[in-house]
Amino acid sequence: MSDHRDQITIRQMLEYARQACRIAEPYRRPDLDTNLMLKYTLIYLITVLGEAARRVSQPTKNQYPQIPWTEIIGMRNRLIHGYDTIDLDLLWDRSNWNCRR
Repeated sequence: MSDHRDQITIRQMLEYARQACRIAEPYRRPDLDTNLMLKYTLIYLITVLGEAARRVSQPTKNQYPQIPWTEIIGMRNRLIHGYDTIDLDLLWDRSNWNCRR
């Protein structure tokens, strides 16, 4: 992947993360148990964020070691492959990464 394409992908990742933070902001963890729209929206955004992270080239990932690439991609994998056993506590923790409240 070109450096230019990686930069576009990283900007998209940032936007997905910001959207998840904005959506989650008025809610608290127990809301995930009852609000299906909140739950599935966060699952979707975090999954797309992880897929985008997976597509970034290794040289670009090496340039940004402060980004937890492995954790982001791992969360995507858990959401996609473990869809029937999603830990909502873990989802909530991840959906609030670096959200400024």
